[in-house]
Formats: sequence, C-alpha cells, structure tokens
Amino acid sequence: MAVKIRLARRGRKKKAIYDIVVADARAPRDGRFIEKLGIYNPGTNPASIVLESDKAVDWLLKGAQPTDTARSILQHEGVLLRKHLQVGVLKGAISQEVADSRFEEWKGSKTDRKATAADSLAQQKEADKKAKLDAERKVNEARAEAIAKKNAPVVEEAATEEVADEAADATADAPETDAPAEESAE
Repeated sequence: MAVKIRLARRGRKKKAIYDIVVADARAPRDGRFIEKLGIYNPGTNPASIVLESDKAVDWLLKGAQPTDTARSILQHEGVLLRKHLQVGVLKGAISQEVADSRFEEWKGSKTDRKATAADSLAQQKEADKKAKLDAERKVNEARAEAIAKKNAPVVEEAATEEVADEAADATADAPETDAPAEESAE
C-alpha cells in the first residue's frame, strides 16, 4: 500500500482550507485518510500553517511520500530538515544533540526571517495607505480649486455689473449737455 502525505480540501467556495493528511494513494482526494497532520490556510497573508511536525517526521521515516504541494509546506516548516538530520542520527553520522542544535539554529533564523518579512509587509501596507491618502488629498484639492474657479467668475461678474450699474447711475445723474458733445464730434 503506497502512502502519501497530501492535502484534502475543505471549506466553502473560493475560501478553501486544506487539511494535511496521510492517506492511501488510491483513496479519493477528500475521502478516507489514515491520520490528519495539520491545516494549511492559503487565504491569509501570509498563509497560515498548523502542523504536527513530530508526526510528519515519523510518517516520512516510515516511507510516506509527500505530494509536491505537501513537500513545499513540509520544507517551509522544517520537517524535511528534521527528517534529514534524523536519518544522519540513525546512520551514526551525527549525534542527537548535534542534530537538535542544528535544527534549533535553523528555527531561530527562520523566526528572524518571518519577523523581518512581517515588518516589511507592515511597512508596505503603511506606505500604500499613505500614498492613497496623499492621492485622495490631491484629488480633493483639485476639486476644491475647480469649485472655487467655477464660483469665482460669478462673483467677479456681479462686481463688474455693480460697477457698470454705478457708472450708468453716475451718467444718468450728470446734466445732459448736447453742445459740448457736438463740438467734439465736429
């Protein structure tokens, strides 16, 4: 019986969550399985993985073959490194203490990388938010200027109309003398 470590889909439409399971290769994808090792949720940013690594290493040592996606998840979580180190211990190449120290060293560096990735992701989100606010501010200022320009000529026209009305009133109040106007016309 060929045993595989693979993903079994669950969740609703467009919101998939996968169980990491050990199953017979002949069983359907979402069907019968031997043991559940963990959960993989690609819908979060970054993708969340909950995995019982001790069980996964045990199954890998027994000969279970991971699928491509399961292999990448196991590699990301350090299960394949633990299996590799454990094989070295079983062959007598290294001691258990050395294997454990190497794995802890790898886990520490992995934690640092995750922290820096999370920091850079937070900084990127903040920069995007600031850029959106700046763009929105520019659009609002442009709108305010357009409204001010639209309303400003109406105010100026009213002022010029008032000046014209005052000039017309002034000419109407002035005495009418036709003689000087005719002299200048000649």
